[in-house]
Amino acid sequence: MIPTIKWHDSEVWMIDQRKLPNKVQWYVCKRGGEVIAAIRKMVIRGAPAIGIAAGMGLALGANRIRARSYEAFRRQFLILGEKMAAARPTAVNLQWAVERMKNLVESMAECSVDEIKEALRTESEKILEEDIECNKKMGQYGQKLVPKGATVLTHCNAGALATGGYGTALGVIRAAHEKGKDIKVIADETRPWLQGLRLTSFELMQDGIPVSVIADNAAGFLMRKGRIDLVITGADRIAANGDVANKIGTYQVAVLAKANGIPFYVAAPMSTVDIRLKSGDMIPVEERAPEEIYRVGKQRLAPPGLRALNPAFDITPSKYVTAIITEKGIIRPPFRKNLKKFWENSRAPA
Repeated sequence: MIPTIKWHDSEVWMIDQRKLPNKVQWYVCKRGGEVIAAIRKMVIRGAPAIGIAAGMGLALGANRIRARSYEAFRRQFLILGEKMAAARPTAVNLQWAVERMKNLVESMAECSVDEIKEALRTESEKILEEDIECNKKMGQYGQKLVPKGATVLTHCNAGALATGGYGTALGVIRAAHEKGKDIKVIADETRPWLQGLRLTSFELMQDGIPVSVIADNAAGFLMRKGRIDLVITGADRIAANGDVANKIGTYQVAVLAKANGIPFYVAAPMSTVDIRLKSGDMIPVEERAPEEIYRVGKQRLAPPGLRALNPAFDITPSKYVTAIITEKGIIRPPFRKNLKKFWENSRAPA
C-alpha cells in the first residue's frame, strides 16, 4: 500500500489524490498553511487522513513560529489551530486532532518552546501510528461480519488513502480477503469526485481483490437482483444516537439496503464518534463549489448559466445502520446507550 501521508525531514508529504489513479505524485507542504490548503483542495481526504494531516500541519506550522516565550508561542499556535479546524467542517477527526495538539501545548507551559515543537512532531507521528493500528483492529472485528464468498458494496473511498493506512471500510474488506473468504467488491463510482472509481478500485486492484465499479444509481437494481450481500462504508462523523455523516449518496444506499434486507455496516474509529451531538441533525454538512458538479476534470459538461447544488455529505439515520465497526469492537443498537458505553471505555486509562 502506498503511504497516504508522511514526514520527510522537516516537510509533510502526502499523495495528491486528485492525480490518482493516473499518476502517483507527492504533494509537498513546508508550512502549516499549505496543509490547510491541501485539505481544502482535496489533495488529501477521508476523515482519519484529514485528522492526521491536521496533526502534522500543526507541528509543521509550530516550527515556523519565532516566539520564544510560552505565552507568545501559545497565542500564535492557537490561531493556527483555529484556521486548521475550519479547513473542512463535517469530518470530526479534524477537530479531534486539533484539540489533541492544543491540549499538548496547554500541558507544557513549563517547557521551552523548542521542547514543545519537538513534542508536537512526536505527537503527530503517534496519531499516524495509532490510526494504522486502529484500522487493523477494526478490520479483524469487522471481517467476522463478512460471509465467505460475499459480494460487498462500498461507497466512496474508506481505504488506506482515506486513513494513515489499511483503511476503515476497506480495512474490513482487506481483513476478510486475508482470511481467504473469497470475497468480491462492488464500488459505487461516487460522484462528483469519483473516489470509488478512481481510488477504491485502484487500492483493491493493487491488493488483488476482485472489484467492479457501478454508477451510483445502479445499486438498487443490483440489490433487488440479489447480487449484493452486504454494504460497508466509512464515516466522517457519528452522532451520539448513531446517525452517520458520510459522503453524499450514502443515505440512499442505506435506505435501499434496508428495503432489500441487506446489512448496512459502518466502519469508523472511535475518534469519529461525536458524543456531544445528540443526533445527525446537528452535524454541519459542507457545501462545496458548484463547479464540481457540472465539470468532470477540466471539461465542462453543463450548459452555461446552469446552477448546481453540491452538498459533500449526507446524514444516514441510525435506523438504517445494522452495526458500527470500531477498533473497540462491534457496536449494535440501541446506539445511544452502546455508543456512550464504548466511547467512555475508549477514554478510560489503560
